[in-house]
Amino acid sequence: MKSNKQQLFLGIDGGGSKCKAVILNNSMQVLGEGISGAANPFHNLERAQQSISHAAELALTDANLDISLKSELIAGVGLAGVNLPKYFDLMQQWQHPFKSMHLATDLHIACLGAHSGEDGAIMITGTGSCGYLTNQGESLVIGGHGFPHGDVCSGAWLGFKAVENVLLSSDGIIKDTSLTEKIFRELGCTDSNTLIETIVGNGATFYARLAIHVFDAADAGDKVAIEIITEGCQYFEAVFYKLMAMNPNKLSLIGGLKPRLMQWLPEAVATQISEPENPPEIGAVLFAMNEHKN
Repeated sequence: MKSNKQQLFLGIDGGGSKCKAVILNNSMQVLGEGISGAANPFHNLERAQQSISHAAELALTDANLDISLKSELIAGVGLAGVNLPKYFDLMQQWQHPFKSMHLATDLHIACLGAHSGEDGAIMITGTGSCGYLTNQGESLVIGGHGFPHGDVCSGAWLGFKAVENVLLSSDGIIKDTSLTEKIFRELGCTDSNTLIETIVGNGATFYARLAIHVFDAADAGDKVAIEIITEGCQYFEAVFYKLMAMNPNKLSLIGGLKPRLMQWLPEAVATQISEPENPPEIGAVLFAMNEHKN
């Protein structure tokens, strides 16, 4: 094992499905990375904290660094859910395992990463969805209200709409859809009753895993799936134009669903979206560096 006397920074990007960690030195050299489970304190505070610690330990192992989390790492932690003051405060009270911790929303670190620390705008489509903009110290959030109350065009929303339409189709209320076979197979169900038994009580992460089937069905021409994606894209188009009205330098689309969603967005929107320059976990490091300096 090797030791490193440089100042080390940990970047955490914690969401509803996974937590990504990266360790950088003060020369912005990536030393190690790690991925663990869900880290949204709104859904489960204790699990979020465990996922953060585990991802950080995995990054240390990957970096082959013979140090403890507490002794060396200055952490920038960006999390879904801490846009709500209650969960921000709960995370701030955490007896974290790091040398110091600087907490921000997942939106803020994603925007910092996408634009290398400069002002700009982002739209996120992962387990959840949101629009976000920073401009001269001010910020604007559009959406981000959480599943099931919001997060339109997110993985959770797409999966939920898929199940909703499968049940409507099973009742003969709407046309047949290939989503029925896909969702039944994914969840091991045989009819609408076993589907209800399977889905009851589940949250965002459960439904987000079903989103891929909506895109697959839509790509194959399924009209119900196309209608679901079209509805989501109409929402994202409205978010896009509200953000662009603030004249951001750049606007990027990020999140796990981006590769599938881009082809469904209107051309006038898709052509104005810039590629993000860095992932959110790098944005978390930039945030930590700036906070540590100040």
